[in-house]
Amino acid sequence: MGPEVKAIITDQLPPESADVVIVGGGIVGVSTAYALARRGVSVVLCEKGHVGGEQSSRNWGWVRRNGRDPRELPLMMESFRLWKEFSDKKIDTGFTACGVLSVAKTTADQARHEKFVADAQPYQIGSRVVSGREISTILPGLVGTFRSALYNPTDGRAEPQRAAPLIALAAREMGASIVQNCAVRGIDKEGGRICGVVTELGYIRTSQVVVAGGAWSRLFCGNLGVSLPQMKVLSSVCRTAPVQGLPDVSAYLGSVAFRKRDDGGYNIAPSVGLSVPIVPDMFRLGLQYLPAFRAERKAVSPRLDNRFLTELLTPTRWDLDMPTAFEKTRTLDPKPNVKLTRSMVAKLEAFFPSVGHIPVLQHWGGLIDVVPDAVPVIDTLSSVPGLTISTGYSGHGFGIGPGAGQLTADLVTGATPVVDPTPFRLSRFTDGTPIRLIGGF
Repeated sequence: MGPEVKAIITDQLPPESADVVIVGGGIVGVSTAYALARRGVSVVLCEKGHVGGEQSSRNWGWVRRNGRDPRELPLMMESFRLWKEFSDKKIDTGFTACGVLSVAKTTADQARHEKFVADAQPYQIGSRVVSGREISTILPGLVGTFRSALYNPTDGRAEPQRAAPLIALAAREMGASIVQNCAVRGIDKEGGRICGVVTELGYIRTSQVVVAGGAWSRLFCGNLGVSLPQMKVLSSVCRTAPVQGLPDVSAYLGSVAFRKRDDGGYNIAPSVGLSVPIVPDMFRLGLQYLPAFRAERKAVSPRLDNRFLTELLTPTRWDLDMPTAFEKTRTLDPKPNVKLTRSMVAKLEAFFPSVGHIPVLQHWGGLIDVVPDAVPVIDTLSSVPGLTISTGYSGHGFGIGPGAGQLTADLVTGATPVVDPTPFRLSRFTDGTPIRLIGGF
């Protein structure tokens, strides 16, 4: 079972029309609804399950600028501003500045950290490379030696189980319609342009649609004739009872990552041993993902499980007058790798022996939507006028979600983009642009 997500009361039925319809109620979808509603745009968000039910509530909960791909950093700066704004407006996402630290085990790790600090210098975010000796001061009680670490004392964390629901409520208070248990079956077009969407609860007239469906986005877009290169990676996380003696700083220690929760417990997760389910799309998209597989071969491994048959039997084209896969599976709730998460807890106990036994309350799994270069797709498509895609956040989406919603809203409304959207265009995968994967923290 997944983590307990804050339940919210939303609209029972969608309106008959709206300026914009958003497909998907994760952190990006609700942040887009928030950005549109505050501009006075009529918007309805349709979520096939419950808001924040999938990866948006199953991630680590980090809100970091530290170690970002340079293409993401301008957008993350905007996102960080919005996380603070949510706190100022009493939207209780649990955001707090706790510091984020990522160790370097090799000279290559340290060189990557030093390059990030140099690249990030214009943004003045405060990231710096600290010595191995300084790490033990930042993480008191740590046993073990590391070459160095990338550290930002002002980066933060938030609570994934309530962030998306509460941002959705804030959007609703400004006029957005939020409808749960309402799968969007597809898009209706007239004269080549979007004229509405078909949901299981009725038709909505609209000229603009945002697909923010996370791991479901490729399937949804495929029925529109849009090829979106996207695959899924299984991530496993556990949460603990309140623990005394572990640092408040969120940290990545080479193979294990942790962050404090505001209930006094911790989220603990592996950064290695992640599983890539073997599915039919792996064979269709294999060449595009080859650079990523090579770069991350020590962190991820293929796994054959029931997802192969599930996806093989899932129609990739369908009519809109019949129930779809989105209604069949309301919430993706994959089985976590409990053996792996337990081994990470043991590693953390070894790193902090003075803490003693760390009691684990729950394990859960989540499916991360990953694109070949691990940088999101945020783009309006000329091939389907009125369609905007905001997906493929590749495990970085929670922290960057509010800023991504702002940029998505800019593209939908034709406003001046808050950051240059060029790095996030879908066409980069087909126009000959080299796929650059800048991995690690």
